[in-house]
Amino acid sequence: MTLQLNRNASPIRMRNYGRIVQDMIGYACTVENQAERESLEVYIAQCMRQRNLVWNRDQEAGMARVREDILRLSEGKLKCDSDNFQRLMAQPNMVMTNQPKKKKK
Repeated sequence: MTLQLNRNASPIRMRNYGRIVQDMIGYACTVENQAERESLEVYIAQCMRQRNLVWNRDQEAGMARVREDILRLSEGKLKCDSDNFQRLMAQPNMVMTNQPKKKKK
């Protein structure tokens, strides 16, 4: 008897963010509702900025770098041009407060 595990064989495109952020961006690209998509963009950017702080404690990458990385990972599908995202870019010390709302079952 053999046990076969299904693993995601696609490579991680940016190791400093990991597969979870890459998968979150992939999911956000499929969301049709614009408000939900913008909320996900902000949440993903917050996660990415915190990941950058873990990997690069000595230098702050900033939200401009995070925005470029989101554009690159989403292949241009996520624009990051909402008002909420612009306010987030202006914040020097960001706190993760904008978590997307969970769907009711």
